[in-house]
Amino acid sequence: MSKGNPIFRSWAPEWLVRLTIFLVMFPTVMLFALSTANISAATGFYGVEPADIQFSMLLYYAALASFTPLERRFFSRVSTKEYFLICLVLQVLISYGCYHTRSLTVLFAGRFLQGVVNCGVTSICLTLLFGRLKSEHARETGYAIFYTMILCSASLTSLVTAPLVDNFEYNVLYKMIIYTFVPGGILLLLLMNKVHLVRKTPLYQLDWASFFLYSPMLILIGYVVTYGQQYYWLQDNTIVWSLIAIVFLAIVFVARQLTRKRPFIHQEVFQSRAFLFGIFLIGMLYLIRGAFSITTSYFSTVLGMDPINLYELLIYNIVGIIMGAVISGRLIIKKRPLQFIWLAGFFLLLLFHGGMYFLFAAEADMNTFIIPLLLQGMGAGMVFTPILLFTISSVPTDLSQSAAAVGVFIRFAFFGISTALINYFSLFYSGTHAMRLSDHVSRADNGLQERLNLYQSALHARGMEPDMASRAATGLLDKAIRKQAFLKYAMDYNEMVVMLILGLMLLIIMAPFINRTIIDVKAKQPAAATF
Repeated sequence: MSKGNPIFRSWAPEWLVRLTIFLVMFPTVMLFALSTANISAATGFYGVEPADIQFSMLLYYAALASFTPLERRFFSRVSTKEYFLICLVLQVLISYGCYHTRSLTVLFAGRFLQGVVNCGVTSICLTLLFGRLKSEHARETGYAIFYTMILCSASLTSLVTAPLVDNFEYNVLYKMIIYTFVPGGILLLLLMNKVHLVRKTPLYQLDWASFFLYSPMLILIGYVVTYGQQYYWLQDNTIVWSLIAIVFLAIVFVARQLTRKRPFIHQEVFQSRAFLFGIFLIGMLYLIRGAFSITTSYFSTVLGMDPINLYELLIYNIVGIIMGAVISGRLIIKKRPLQFIWLAGFFLLLLFHGGMYFLFAAEADMNTFIIPLLLQGMGAGMVFTPILLFTISSVPTDLSQSAAAVGVFIRFAFFGISTALINYFSLFYSGTHAMRLSDHVSRADNGLQERLNLYQSALHARGMEPDMASRAATGLLDKAIRKQAFLKYAMDYNEMVVMLILGLMLLIIMAPFINRTIIDVKAKQPAAATF
């Protein structure tokens, strides 16, 4: 970039520049969780299973993970303004296509392409953000802002889209994303000069072969973890052949990286013990974060909250995330020990999951969960940014892009694994507990007959005929049994998460090399933030 040619026009005030960057980043982050903003509404609109909607999100992840190693080459070849214009036009066209389709195949293709284009928008936004932060710890601050937005993305997207889904058809969300992209995008184009934010390099020897090995492998991984439980895993030939293809593609991909002069992903990153520990913690953190969906399911399934009230409650979780991120950011800048920051964050997560074990009940007041949701958000905010900065700092500068690619893969893989584990244990524990509860239910039980009579009386008082009230009472009893089975499952899963957190805290205490890794991201490329 030429020093004589500023990035933004001289008449643009600083507040407007920063606001514009945020306006572009906001819909970029929203795309992250758009397809799963309301799974029930999505399944009804497209006429598909919930697993199909989950798979569409994993396709977005797969695109993000597989295109990250290539994206930097395009960013450095084209001037930033032209590159952003290309990304903006493509994002609008793809979103418009998703808006107009009811075909699941087209939706899958659209979500994958959105992930590819989003790599470019993310790199531009982060590079511009770092350029506006003039402090000594500008990059730490920039990463903290971006990671906080990622953590808030699911709750924030659901909160923003809940009124739209409640009043319009589901596909209107893709029209909304166009309307949120265009104003910030046009404003950014008007404010920017034609400059290169990074050193210009020619587009030669792009490793498309590795990309076409890597991306199908990730798509197949997403397919297996999403549909494996539904198809009974190895009992289905499609799952078996998908696993065989994953192993084959992985072997060929790794062999290609080891033999190329300019590999797609440098395998040397795995020689760092700190890096391996960092990506392990990222994976475990995503397993723990995945368990939060059980709490939101409890709010809607057992307590019967409608989406708008549910997502309004999650505002407290967003506030907690921001508080945790600010606290951890300050502690990092003041060079406090990472072990202390991580232990404090995981302890807050431990309090949340341990507390929820005792708070799961058939009836509860909404205000009961405000403090737990704040604690969960603070815990996630305190550990997420420090773990990622630790992982980025654990490799040399020339390997930062490969470290970023591995980090996105870990995030993708463990998000999928978390989804698969929740699907599996949901069926296993819910079925087991429902069977046990049913075994204790018989017509001879005085309590049972009393409960049925109570249901019948309540229904009859509302004008239902006696015979219909009798049949409906049985249905209400079955619903009550399913609720109790869900509560038992939620308690069991949170108990496992508590044990996992305790194990991680013990591991952190026993790893003295953590504090020997100096947080240094000054020379790292912004694309590393795609972690």
